[in-house]
Amino acid sequence: MKSPLLLAFILFFSLKLSAQDATISGKITAEDGKPIPFATVYIKNTTKGTSANSEGEYSINLKTGTYELQFKAIGYRQESRKVELKTSQSISVVLKNEDYQIKEVTVRAGSEDPAYAIIRKAIKKRKGYLNAVNSYTAEVYIKGLQKLLAAPKKFLMFDVQKATREAGLDSNRTGIVYLSESQSKLSFMRPDDIHEEIISSKVSGSNRAFSFNRASDLRVNFYENTQVWEGLSNRPLVSPIADNALFYYRYQWMGISIENGETINKIKVTPRREHDPCFSGYIYILEDSWRLQSLGLSITKKSNINFVDTLKVNQEFVPVSNDVWMPSSIKFEFTGGLFGFRIGGYFISIYKDYDINPTLDKKQFAEVLRITKGVNKKDSAFWEQQRPIPLTLEEKTDYTKKAVLAAKRESKPYLDSLDKENNKVSFTKLLLSGYNHRNRYKNEYYKFNSIINSVYYNTVQGLALDYGASYTKGLDSLNRFLSTKYYSVYGRAGYGFANHIFTGSGGITLSNGPVTFNINGGSDVVDLNNRQPITRFMNTAYSLLNRENFQKLYQKQYVSASLSTRISGGWLASGSMEWADRIWLPNTAYYSLFHPKGNEFTSNNPLNPAVDAPLFPQNQSFKLSLRTSYDFSNKYETYPTGRRYLPSKYPTIGFNVTKGFKNILGSDVDYTLLSADISKSDIPMGFYGKTSFYVGAGKFFNANSLFYTDYKHFSGNRVLFYDSGINHFMLLDYYRYSTGDKYLEGHLEHNFSGFITNKIPLIRKLKLQEIFDVNYLYTPALKHYTELGFGLQTNTGIRVMYGMAFNQGGKVDNALRIGVSF
Repeated sequence: MKSPLLLAFILFFSLKLSAQDATISGKITAEDGKPIPFATVYIKNTTKGTSANSEGEYSINLKTGTYELQFKAIGYRQESRKVELKTSQSISVVLKNEDYQIKEVTVRAGSEDPAYAIIRKAIKKRKGYLNAVNSYTAEVYIKGLQKLLAAPKKFLMFDVQKATREAGLDSNRTGIVYLSESQSKLSFMRPDDIHEEIISSKVSGSNRAFSFNRASDLRVNFYENTQVWEGLSNRPLVSPIADNALFYYRYQWMGISIENGETINKIKVTPRREHDPCFSGYIYILEDSWRLQSLGLSITKKSNINFVDTLKVNQEFVPVSNDVWMPSSIKFEFTGGLFGFRIGGYFISIYKDYDINPTLDKKQFAEVLRITKGVNKKDSAFWEQQRPIPLTLEEKTDYTKKAVLAAKRESKPYLDSLDKENNKVSFTKLLLSGYNHRNRYKNEYYKFNSIINSVYYNTVQGLALDYGASYTKGLDSLNRFLSTKYYSVYGRAGYGFANHIFTGSGGITLSNGPVTFNINGGSDVVDLNNRQPITRFMNTAYSLLNRENFQKLYQKQYVSASLSTRISGGWLASGSMEWADRIWLPNTAYYSLFHPKGNEFTSNNPLNPAVDAPLFPQNQSFKLSLRTSYDFSNKYETYPTGRRYLPSKYPTIGFNVTKGFKNILGSDVDYTLLSADISKSDIPMGFYGKTSFYVGAGKFFNANSLFYTDYKHFSGNRVLFYDSGINHFMLLDYYRYSTGDKYLEGHLEHNFSGFITNKIPLIRKLKLQEIFDVNYLYTPALKHYTELGFGLQTNTGIRVMYGMAFNQGGKVDNALRIGVSF
């Protein structure tokens, strides 16, 4: 008789065996023997499943037991296989083309296609299915792959052949440039709260990088009236079952099929107007419930999408309860090209283990994304077990080959050799772009400004030089652009060859992530308008070529310190102190290359342009400035390097106070400026574009002693090229209307996002966006000043505007302006 201990051991071991995993794998092909890429495999009556890879190969890990597998692909008849799973086995399946029956309905000439009745029922049900669940959780696997399909050997003096070879591509400059996988836990709560935690991440060719794959980015819901895909399209894309879809689409009923006892209607959708923001393809709608069962849609460059020529979207749904269906897979596939480069690729998401009645805490959705240390350190054995989509031979080769490259790239000899190559000094670099010296292994960066950008001309200094350099040390990343902890030391030295004044300044910046501290000081020649509305380059060009010296300057010797931090969520605060000795400067240079008739240099006193009389006496100033702002949001993403807070959908409000203190370190100023502002950029207005606005107001109190440099200044413009920021004017004088009293400033900009130009043949190919601007300013001296602007903007942000300015006496100015919107 066996001992109780031995019996217990045998029983435990047998239970472990009965619960062990086994694998079902195989290949899914069509009747002609060709593989069906990304066909789906699901366990009947569950949300557990997988997808085939691009070669039709699939693999799924299951506990031993009895299952019914369902093999599906859009356009093919579903196949089922019952499996008694005891050990791993191979099951390959051939899917037949779906035969959609249309004989049951007679369509008479001139009558409405039956598809329209189905679509109207689907539209009627749309909102109910959109709001079918209040919350859910799911596990999501994402694979992303992008390939370079073609490329020139060189592009604008850049050696493409060399770069692609170093990136592991073949000699024809083709191959995989991005391959990544990720697993995440996705949580959703109505109306639009998302929390995603990345469980594992793998990027081919990097041992340190985290995948760009985000389930939240790849979510698509055609029960929404429109799909807003930032960057891809300037306009919202209309769903085929949107409330107003009949205005945008034509429909054709292709027939019915039966699957799992459900009748499925296949409907072809095409845009009524090929340049509208609409999809083409097929949607599959279940009879009686009129819900989406699957869809295969595409959109092309005819609809003025950006970056790619064609984007295909495939989505399949699976029932998770009697009355709720959720996405089981979503695939985006794209191709595109420009300047001889051709790209192609896809992102595919596989959803499983839905819970549509989870216990969630609203507070957890403040964190939109979480990526912790170690999620990119899972070994190949983990991925072999966990990945639901098998790798193709090409993908396996890419991982293997680039793993060797990744180890090499992170070694000190390789980093040193790369730095040695890139750190070579040349006169052309120093002259045009400056010189950057990088030590990747130590995460150190030296920057020396370009010579050509350090030389300028103005009527105060004449020909002048202002040259700068800096040193930065990253403390928490091998990439300085990802570092949140760093310190930087910088300095500048300058000289005016006409007024013979030397200048020099320097400082240090320290950052530990949420807090940044800076201290600097020295001597400098700076703009009287602290908004610096005109660049040195632009002032140099107008001074030398058109004999117009718009910029007005003064000298200050100063010491300052600043501190900025995030108090909590969207609540920011900053403060600064400055002591300065300020000296007005006269013109000393009057040279110009050309002398257009009627143009003469003006004095360096903007309030008395005819005479170089001092604008203010030499004075000392000690002031303290504080600012706090809040954007009504606390949403953030967590990375191993720290948190990144996200822009809010609400306006940002800000409060400012600047206090000038008399008799501290000889200070001559005594005033208090209180101000407030509210702003918001890119407020979506659906098909009609997006709106941005800024409103600011302020008043000086106890203004016992202040000088022109202490005034409130505005971002004016008097030249052809201007910075088109949301709180910038197109035509306002730079200096004349600065105020030491009170002010009210307002700006409104609406971008119609091609609402008009997309309806005009030929013009629509330029993908232009229509811009309407209104700018307003009130000061006691100016009274009511208003600008109206109309123009067009390209996708690169360059805009051409025509502006008109008015005051209480009528129109005072009008001009053409060219700006850049960031």
